[in-house]
Amino acid sequence: MCSSSSPTPPGYLDNVRNSLIRQEDTIIFSLLERVQYSHDSVACDNDGLLSDDLDWSIAKHMAVQKETLYSQLGRYKSEEENPFFPRSILPHQQYPKILHRCADSININHKIWNIYFKEIVPELIKARNNDECGSSIPELVKAGNNYECGSIAVCDIVCLQALSKRIHYGKFAAEAKFQDARSEYEAAITAKDRKLLLELLTYETVEATVKKRVELKAKTFGQVVKIDEDNVANPTYKIKPSFIPKLFEDIVMPFTKEVQVEYLLRRLD
Repeated sequence: MCSSSSPTPPGYLDNVRNSLIRQEDTIIFSLLERVQYSHDSVACDNDGLLSDDLDWSIAKHMAVQKETLYSQLGRYKSEEENPFFPRSILPHQQYPKILHRCADSININHKIWNIYFKEIVPELIKARNNDECGSSIPELVKAGNNYECGSIAVCDIVCLQALSKRIHYGKFAAEAKFQDARSEYEAAITAKDRKLLLELLTYETVEATVKKRVELKAKTFGQVVKIDEDNVANPTYKIKPSFIPKLFEDIVMPFTKEVQVEYLLRRLD
């Protein structure tokens, strides 16, 4: 049975919101770095490794190796971190717990991994400004080449980890909202009413603000800097700024709510 979490400290929800805002920056910067490369299947398909000994993609192999090292260094002791490939070598969490113990079992990284390679990267490449984001040697990054698959995989893992942290951080937001309106949430949880939980979790004005903010950040971080007056009047961007709010609306926010609902449904166990 899951144990109870510690009471959230004063101002906790504001701290959660501030962290979510900072994580937006990480996601946008990582995608801006990734967009310089193509959607190269070599990095993400199972036949991508040059070695015949492993039936893994380069991206998966890199993720497993990095997470093995991270676990040895204690990264996954933190409730904020959720590995893509959990394994028994990961130590039990030792930090002071804010979340209900059942949070440990909520991990949708397999969904994030799949949608990243199948939808996010292809749409990201479509949204880029090829005049500003292209490789210095464009023919090397066409799909099917493996000249830069290692660099692509590095960028992919950074993007995946940023998206995963932002989405799973929804557990902290859900806990804070639960503490602020306990009776309302307990009624919905007891009834196992997913629809009502979604309604309680959803603040349309906040979501609209998030989408406006991330689009502005995409314009600010992704603007191509040129020292001329025309650039000020007619700025160019590495990717279409509208791609980022669309990403949040279609993937980040729905996945975050999925994590929150699953967490809350087990909150009273």
